[in-house]
Amino acid sequence: MLLSRFERTIARRYLLPGRGERFIVLVAGFSLGAVMLGVAALVIVMSVMNGFRAELFDKIVGLNGHAVIQGVGGRLPDWRDAVRQARATPGVTSAVPLIEQPLFTTYNGRSEGILIRGMRVEDIRDNPSLRGKVLLGTLSSITPGSNRVAIGSRLAEALGAELGSEITIINPQGQSTPFGTVPRYVSYTVGAIFEIGVYDYDKAYVIMPIEDAQTLLLLGDTVGMIEVNTANPDRVQDILAPLRDKLPPGAAIADWRTMNAQLFDALAVERVAMFTVLCIIILVAAFNIASSLIMLVRAKTRDIAIMRTMGATRGAMMRIFMTVGFTVGVLGTVAGLLLGFVFLFYRQAVVNFVQLVTGQNLWDPSIRYLTELPSKADPVEITVIVIMALLFSFLATIYPAWKAASTDPVQVLRYE
Repeated sequence: MLLSRFERTIARRYLLPGRGERFIVLVAGFSLGAVMLGVAALVIVMSVMNGFRAELFDKIVGLNGHAVIQGVGGRLPDWRDAVRQARATPGVTSAVPLIEQPLFTTYNGRSEGILIRGMRVEDIRDNPSLRGKVLLGTLSSITPGSNRVAIGSRLAEALGAELGSEITIINPQGQSTPFGTVPRYVSYTVGAIFEIGVYDYDKAYVIMPIEDAQTLLLLGDTVGMIEVNTANPDRVQDILAPLRDKLPPGAAIADWRTMNAQLFDALAVERVAMFTVLCIIILVAAFNIASSLIMLVRAKTRDIAIMRTMGATRGAMMRIFMTVGFTVGVLGTVAGLLLGFVFLFYRQAVVNFVQLVTGQNLWDPSIRYLTELPSKADPVEITVIVIMALLFSFLATIYPAWKAASTDPVQVLRYE
């Protein structure tokens, strides 16, 4: 919208406070603040939800893979051939044999349910979810026959265990005797304490070499599953489709969508619902812009009539008032973006401050899955939010500007 010098001067004059116009300026300020808060709320909420989904995906899929190949009864005898077939499939980046089994562990009279995870030594050290997440000790100490394990930080906290502590793992399915099944009690030394960032994993996982897990669980030379990663997790079903016919009888493939369908579907629904609800805030801000412009038009009716008698056109009047309202929307949008990004940068500090003031635990990892509030700004979503805020602001200026342009100077100045 190109403005003449006269139109820019009048629009600037109406944007700045003047004597007797404080109330109109105050209403315009509220409109700007409403747009700012609406845009900031959308940016913050959508970024946090994107970050929450991304963190969950990275940590859950990073530890469990894009898909798993499972055998009948949780055992996969011909696992070496299955690993070779998986690695030879186009689009597959890795195939890792695993053993996972829920058991119990005790230490100093404390007992906790755990999830034993047996992995090859090279896979333990190369796992992206574990690399760089070790708080105490080192993963290089976890070797076959060393009776050393790595445990999550939440599990160590619950047991009161430290680096070097001797924990006892109980396998109820022990050896059969004439008096019944005798559980196996095996002691292991804590060689490393890690924190992945997902509460359920940090609270349950005990990682050990796959050979030690086979001995503990009396599995022989079998594994429980094969974790498969692909080049594109969104196409995991298509990539692994040729592999299904090559697997041993009874083996099945479950991908990350199937294993975590309820969680990610719930996040997707909540994301859409929050976006829709928060859009209403920007819509309300647009109504505030319209109401402030209507008040401005009524206050400036005499000025409009004078300018019309001096030769100003209806189009000029429309452009002036549309510029005033749209400028408020632009300023509110920019301020909202700045406020949103500042909040996201200091998000954890804000959460900690609110917790300190209120005395409430706002981010309980046992409920929220993650240990910290995540965020991930999506440039496409930010662009959509900006365009939507500017569009609503522009539409809100049309009716007040039309009312200003339709002012009849004869009727206004007749009684002056």
